[in-house]
Amino acid sequence: MIPAFAALLPMTSSAQTPAAACPSLLQHQFTRLQDDAPQNLCQYAGKVVLVVNTASYCGYTRQYEGLEALYAKYEKRGLVILGFPANNFGQQEPGNAKQIADLCFNTYGVKFPMFNKTDVVGPQRNAFYTQLFNATKAAPQWNFHKYLIGRDGKQVQSYASAVEPMGRELTAAIEAALQR
Repeated sequence: MIPAFAALLPMTSSAQTPAAACPSLLQHQFTRLQDDAPQNLCQYAGKVVLVVNTASYCGYTRQYEGLEALYAKYEKRGLVILGFPANNFGQQEPGNAKQIADLCFNTYGVKFPMFNKTDVVGPQRNAFYTQLFNATKAAPQWNFHKYLIGRDGKQVQSYASAVEPMGRELTAAIEAALQR
């Protein structure tokens, strides 16, 4: 390839992060909530990743504010939050992508990556959540369950829905993961 033309070609997720550098836990692709664009999670290799299953009509929905504050505080240091809307608990995420996106982006000002609705428990659980469960032996029991993945993509911790995004328990774990 002629170098002058290489800059004109769009970078793909695999071009940005070679598969060998991407931990197996992040070797998944999902569609982005706002525009259905495919997103490879390998683009987050080397970052501390907080994975959250979300819902629009839940007592914990207010945690979007805390998640966004967490993202704003730690993004520049290497934290990314990935939101996965799920209708697995109490049918509290019944909407379509447009409705979910409206709530996330317009009501709560979410700037962290959000993906299309998926299953996070049960027989239809997506492969990423299966790996998170296998790594922690903890499945989400409700909406806004959190998994914290270390920069190496191997260290995974699980946090129940009631753990507040800006609470000491989670922020201390994030601080520690960012220093590794």
